[in-house]
Amino acid sequence: MLGSIAGDIIGSVHEWSATKTKDFPLFTAQSSFTDDSVLTFAVAHQLLDPRGYADAFHRYVAAYPDRGYGGRFQEWVRSGNRQPYGSYGNGSAMRVSPVAYAFESLEDVLAEASRSAAATHDHPEGIRGAQAVAAAVFLARKGASKSEIRNTVQDRFKYDLRPTLAAIRPTYSFDETCQGSVPQALIAFLEAADYEDAIRNAISLGGDADTLACIAGGIAEAHFGLPPAVGQQALARLPESLRAVYRAFRHRFPSGATR
Repeated sequence: MLGSIAGDIIGSVHEWSATKTKDFPLFTAQSSFTDDSVLTFAVAHQLLDPRGYADAFHRYVAAYPDRGYGGRFQEWVRSGNRQPYGSYGNGSAMRVSPVAYAFESLEDVLAEASRSAAATHDHPEGIRGAQAVAAAVFLARKGASKSEIRNTVQDRFKYDLRPTLAAIRPTYSFDETCQGSVPQALIAFLEAADYEDAIRNAISLGGDADTLACIAGGIAEAHFGLPPAVGQQALARLPESLRAVYRAFRHRFPSGATR
């Protein structure tokens, strides 16, 4: 899941800048983890120690506040509520990558992705987005080709993955819905030559940069592998408490990238 975390950190400085180029430094002094990373770790922790996704999200937000959480999600946390609130935002998709490493069948991955989403994002689009991303990461981890990933996601989740980044980029803007960002993040991966290219593709769309890069980065890690230097840079920007969760997750679910 470190590919997702690295994508979030790299994208963090571009979230509100509408970056429309692939020419930028991967990491800067301001690069930092956001809510995407915190909630990805919350999902990982839940898979290691199941106590309920809602409780995990509440605990992690309390431990790592002020990380750019969405407005409705923050209201949910402040209220102390444990019931979902019908969201179709891309929060369900950005945090789901650990699920793809914790199970060994696509159907089990999809069932758990649905559970992880439905704790907050129980709208059909919120669940669809999480399942599509988890499926793509799982298939990539199992060695599926890009064509196989594209076809499976299109057939099962009805996302249109035919547009090119060149066609999307000129008019694309910030969109935090699953249906307005998950297909674009998937295309950023599908057009990429390697992990770094996937991240640059995602950010260059000029949208919800950290989340697009988080989603694309999780799939790209599973398909291409994560460059060690990128992983080291990402880990260096995390507190030891989150690095410990990453180590525990890797120990429990050691299957890594296929390439």
